[in-house]
Amino acid sequence: MDENNQIEDSSPNKASLNDERTIVNKSNENPVITDKELDLKYASKRDVVKGGVLGTFIGLAVIVPGVSGSAMAIIFRLYEKLLFALGNIFKKFKKCIRFLLPIGIGAVIGLVLGFFGVQALLNLMPFAIVALFAGLMLGAFPSVKDQLKGEKPTTKRILLFIVGLILPIIISAVSVFATSATTALDNLQFYHYIIFLVLGYIIAITQLVPGLSATALLMAFGYFSSLVNSISLSYWQTNPKIFVVYLCLIVGFVIGLFTVSKFMSKLIARHRAPTFFTVAGLSLGSVVSMFFNPDIVAVYRSWDFSWTTWCDLGVGIVLFAVGVVVAYLFVRYERNHKS
Repeated sequence: MDENNQIEDSSPNKASLNDERTIVNKSNENPVITDKELDLKYASKRDVVKGGVLGTFIGLAVIVPGVSGSAMAIIFRLYEKLLFALGNIFKKFKKCIRFLLPIGIGAVIGLVLGFFGVQALLNLMPFAIVALFAGLMLGAFPSVKDQLKGEKPTTKRILLFIVGLILPIIISAVSVFATSATTALDNLQFYHYIIFLVLGYIIAITQLVPGLSATALLMAFGYFSSLVNSISLSYWQTNPKIFVVYLCLIVGFVIGLFTVSKFMSKLIARHRAPTFFTVAGLSLGSVVSMFFNPDIVAVYRSWDFSWTTWCDLGVGIVLFAVGVVVAYLFVRYERNHKS
């Protein structure tokens, strides 16, 4: 009887010990990795629409400097599912492709809107449109900050935040000051196609690491304008080798999606807090880079402070505020919906 009572009495203590170990494990930056399979099913039509909207921002990110599709994935609470689906598409093809299909459709729509809609608006009121997207990214920042709830800002994590903050700004500075004129896409040598494979891979990284901009990186390498200008029937007829360039970019991009998504999933599993401190810095840095890149700097230089200039500037300030408010309200809505 006494032995039984002792066993029964020790059970709660044992349970509390297990609970304590669980808490320690959660706060540890190097937890044991488990092959946790995420539920990729969309719970409702509303969630399917969210996937499509996420894809649209991923498509727009190719056109608008500073826009981050992966940052939007964090807002919609789809980021880790997106990484899991991309990294396991060959193992669980049917399950993953169902999740990725709305995002893929949205990405195509975003690319089309970017090339034929947003690009036209950027030519009309460049500062105002950039300010709108910058406001949206800044207003959405609390959703990134939500990933750090309960995490202590240690020296290491603060340094990672600072590194993340300045990285997009450095890339933008390189694209503004350290690059030559637009690089032409004709008379290409064999090694150029290897460069485009690498560029495709780097573009994939920008789509999966929040805060990095594919546009800014292409500008830094001097290929952004030439690639955008190549999207025309007349160019295709005179320079058919451009399709080999597209193919290299696509192959590099696809390889990057599969490998980087797996790497990011493991990084989050092992070092969740440090990773999201870095992501938080990248997200804020990308907002700064939207106002500091070759395209927008060219706009600043063209300002003659005429009525057109003041109109662009005034509308931009208003749209920036609207973007911040709209994005923040959406973040609050998502928080309430989750709770």
